[in-house]
Amino acid sequence: MEQVLEVKGLKTYFYTEDGVAKSVDGVDFSLAKGKTLGIVGESGCGKSVTSLSVMRLVAEPVGRIVAGEIRFGGDNLLDKTEKEMRGIRGNRISMIFQEPMTSLNPVFTVGNQIGEVLKLHQGMTTAEATKRSIEMLRLVGIPLPEKECMNIRIN
Repeated sequence: MEQVLEVKGLKTYFYTEDGVAKSVDGVDFSLAKGKTLGIVGESGCGKSVTSLSVMRLVAEPVGRIVAGEIRFGGDNLLDKTEKEMRGIRGNRISMIFQEPMTSLNPVFTVGNQIGEVLKLHQGMTTAEATKRSIEMLRLVGIPLPEKECMNIRIN
């Protein structure tokens, strides 16, 4: 079966005044096309840092991916420039953060935030983004999705 994502020997370390914290130290996994992967473990075991590493969102210079490969669609994401990663993130690969208070901005409607992503990463017009946002909210059972999608704009 075709592998969409392959992580091999991933090591992500954080360099602090107290020394090196080996947050992720040799993680391997793969994800086949059409399959779902759950990463589970105790608090502090490296689940979020592993995911942030895959997305290349580890805050440098304190945090660094020091070894490994992250193959997505056959390409090693560690070889990509930041500009190339911006074209991949949110468009071809995404992460759903576990903390809702930091995932969504309470100042804007959910529909507005979905629409912003669609306009930026899919190149949709405001009308297209509004229509698609309503469809997606309806799919997950949000009542009155049209209300959530009023006034979609890019801030």
